[in-house]
Amino acid sequence: MELPLDTAAAAPASHPRYALRFQSLFQQGRAMVFPCDEQGHVDLDALSDRARQNYLYARAVIGFEYATPSVTRDYSAELH
Repeated sequence: MELPLDTAAAAPASHPRYALRFQSLFQQGRAMVFPCDEQGHVDLDALSDRARQNYLYARAVIGFEYATPSVTRDYSAELH
């Protein structure tokens, strides 16, 4: 179960300006991306059940399936 790069459905209505990105260690271009604050904190209550499960999974397999996540600017939030 993996989220597409477009996580607008998982984003809260306020559209955070940052995203936490878990890059796959094995498949270039594959990643899980979640809305977060500037420090990388994800509001679990704002995520759908599926997105929350994916987030917790990605955290659990850091170093095995996904790289250490990085916080990036979410420029798509500024388009809304």
